[in-house]
Amino acid sequence: MRGGLHPRTGDPFRWIEQAMDNCLALTRGAAMPPIEGAPGSLKASNEYKDKLMTMDGAEVLAGAVTRDETAILDAWLAGLRAGASLQSGRIREAELQTQAKSVLAQFKDALAEGGPDADGEAYASLRETLAEISRSRAIQGFTPTDTANFVFALKEPIIEALRRAIGSDTPALAAGIVAAGKVLDQLGLHTTEVFLASREEVIGRQGQEIAELSTPVVRLWDGILALPLIGTLDSARTGVVMENLLQAIVDEEAEIAIIDITGVPTVDTLVAQHLLKTVAAARLMGADCIVSGIRPQIAQTMVHLGVELNVVSKATLADAFAVALKQTGRRVVRQQAAPTVERR
Repeated sequence: MRGGLHPRTGDPFRWIEQAMDNCLALTRGAAMPPIEGAPGSLKASNEYKDKLMTMDGAEVLAGAVTRDETAILDAWLAGLRAGASLQSGRIREAELQTQAKSVLAQFKDALAEGGPDADGEAYASLRETLAEISRSRAIQGFTPTDTANFVFALKEPIIEALRRAIGSDTPALAAGIVAAGKVLDQLGLHTTEVFLASREEVIGRQGQEIAELSTPVVRLWDGILALPLIGTLDSARTGVVMENLLQAIVDEEAEIAIIDITGVPTVDTLVAQHLLKTVAAARLMGADCIVSGIRPQIAQTMVHLGVELNVVSKATLADAFAVALKQTGRRVVRQQAAPTVERR
């Protein structure tokens, strides 16, 4: 590249980077500095400034993408194959190719119609496609970095296409690179935001399912239910516990509900309040409650905190079950073995 080497560093692309800086300076209304080491006729800063002011980066970018779409797609797929997407085994290569081909085609059409503004109406279809890809990758277990790199990996192939198409026309190359960086950064941020929102939704749904599975209501006897609790009690989980228990009281026409807190690590004032709310709700439904699983450490903590449950409590679930049987007019007796008859 004759005349294109930087006079001090010898870097063939140093003047391109300086040209990009000058593009940004123009947008801020700053003075136009001359480019040191720029090829031949572009050394005059006034002529270079006039050319930059009339240069449409989106038009340059759209032209390069349209002319070199196949090469861009091949280079993009090569970069994606070398990344962690395929190596993780979470996605098949055929699916990755389909996604990349669809995104690049919509990207080309959006560029031609709406310029580099990725938030515009022309990019609505592309944004929705990227959103669907982000949601699927959130479910498949991809990381945010892998998902964002799907878009950002397109930068290098597009810049190489711009260099092939424009050659030594520094203003056009700089304008095209700036436009490509702007639109791809916006699309990458959109992809990441949708991915994070989808993952939070998945985590929330999984947490709700785990909470429902961790609060089963067990029928011990006719009219007697047991609710074993494992883990801490917070406001959200208390709502699930209360809903499950009240529904089971209605379905089973239960008279006694045993709340077993053997799996609750500690009982403080907040946990005690949640237990009392559950007991009060059960009483409104016509069922008495018994709390079981009060360990010595928990009893000492409750006394120290001045917590009063105001409900029948027992140390074990078996003791609570015996009390429940007694309150419902039942008792457990040992059946005597029938005498054996000797055969002669």
